[in-house]
Amino acid sequence: MKKAFITGITGQDGYYLTKLLIEKDYEVHGTIRRSSTFNTSRIDGLISQYSSDKLLNLYYSDLLDSSSLSSLIQKIQPDEVYNLAAQSHVAVSFKNPYYSTSTSTAGVISLLEVVKNIEKDVKFYQASSSEMYGGVSTDSLNEESLLEPKSPYAAGKVFAYNMTKIYRESYKKFCVNGILFNHESPLRGETFVTRKISRAVGRIHNNIQSKLTLGNLEAFRDWGFAGDYVEGMWLMMQHDKPDDWVLATGETHSVKEFCKLAFDVVGLDWENYVLTDEKYQRPNEVNHLLGDPSKAKKELGWEPKTSFKKLVENMVESDCKLAEREKVLIDNNLLKPSWENPTTT
Repeated sequence: MKKAFITGITGQDGYYLTKLLIEKDYEVHGTIRRSSTFNTSRIDGLISQYSSDKLLNLYYSDLLDSSSLSSLIQKIQPDEVYNLAAQSHVAVSFKNPYYSTSTSTAGVISLLEVVKNIEKDVKFYQASSSEMYGGVSTDSLNEESLLEPKSPYAAGKVFAYNMTKIYRESYKKFCVNGILFNHESPLRGETFVTRKISRAVGRIHNNIQSKLTLGNLEAFRDWGFAGDYVEGMWLMMQHDKPDDWVLATGETHSVKEFCKLAFDVVGLDWENYVLTDEKYQRPNEVNHLLGDPSKAKKELGWEPKTSFKKLVENMVESDCKLAEREKVLIDNNLLKPSWENPTTT
């Protein structure tokens, strides 16, 4: 049985990757940060299902704690290491640039050093991001496209991307970069614009919320389903040689299009509910991202299975059910209603 070690296991991608690996007969080990409250809500179902037979094992650690990461990996002796952890919200990275870039820089070096020095041949996956390209043109972006980061988050990701290549080329280690374009799901954090929209639609449909305030409606993104993308991560690690691959759908849509489709699911006209406010716009906006996944399709046999329309429908339907449960609590005076989602785009 193979062993996988995952940082960021409690995130959206961590959930889908853990589920995929266990289904492929892996033993999964993951790190969680110490906190005064439990932060495992996304993977609680997996914990209850798989922790008793040791298929899923969790440890307290942090990307900035190099000694604990080294000790854990030396003890576990994994076959594959997936670095998914980061402060992953672009807007937040402008407000807290030091922490955001530290997790991407110091964290990746700590992991790469362990992979370099451990006696066992360990494969390493780095979660890179389409934000590294900067969105300065409307061109389709591939593995050879210029990297022009426009945020502290993206700058940190460029550093991690380059370090992964350096360790691969300098020490002949199996280190790969997955350059993933935006990938969403019902498990996406509520501070991300797609989930902010689907969450608001569910609340508006259930008369909990009256309006939705967003920033730049003309920002274009290449949106796919996270469950499809983690399969691409795994395929990269099974390839006969390490490299870098773009995962994307090859089509782009605006925030406005996402809004329209989301409100269409519940039969509402989005223009009656959506407002814009400059305070939700980034200091340095990335206007257009479109990925070219042809290399991944040719070399890995990977392509997305979930359409943009189906992705939006799945997110809205899930958040409508969540809002229904929220409404019951409000009606029974167990929860105070929130008439405007306080999260940012």
